[in-house]
Amino acid sequence: MQVHVQLEPLAKDVPPTKRGHERCVALLMSATQLFLDRGYDNVSLDDIVNHAGGSKASIYKYFGNKEGLFKAICDYRRHQFFEDISLPIERMTSDLRSYLIDTLINFYRHIVAPENSAFMRLVLEQSQRNPDIALHIHERGPVYIQQVISNALQNAHDQGLLYCENPEYSAQLYFGILRNLEWRILMGIPAQENAQETNKYISYCVDRFLDAHQNR
Repeated sequence: MQVHVQLEPLAKDVPPTKRGHERCVALLMSATQLFLDRGYDNVSLDDIVNHAGGSKASIYKYFGNKEGLFKAICDYRRHQFFEDISLPIERMTSDLRSYLIDTLINFYRHIVAPENSAFMRLVLEQSQRNPDIALHIHERGPVYIQQVISNALQNAHDQGLLYCENPEYSAQLYFGILRNLEWRILMGIPAQENAQETNKYISYCVDRFLDAHQNR
């Protein structure tokens, strides 16, 4: 399967040629697989280039070092995450309830996928060991997605769709709906609910969320 990825925000020295672009993507994909299979500390740059082909010079050129490569992988997967869960903003105006419910359902479907949940555990492990990686991931992941929803809630407030005097706090409350499910995934606890029950739970919580943001 051919992988299409926008490299500008990921690599520090974007390859100008198609071949260079493909080499950069191959390093990104190979490193991801090796990190998931063996763990971050058990993978060397030599392992990555042996798996992907090329040379360590390519990693230094495109990503700086192993940590830079790992950050690039996190950024790439973050882009994929937003593509997976994003809904047209127009849906918020036409049906705010469905917009909020479907966003959380898409979020859950993404994190429950085995490879995504395995990568989340890898990220959690590395963030405990490296404060720089932890800050990088936090600012470009949870902080960013909360800001997206905060902006959406502010927009809904401005349009009179709900009353939200502090959209940043409300965005944190909104994502708290999934907190228990997310932690169970991170801890590897098998899901007890089926998809229908999970959707019912999310719908119930969103209704309570909207009840707390009724127009005044």
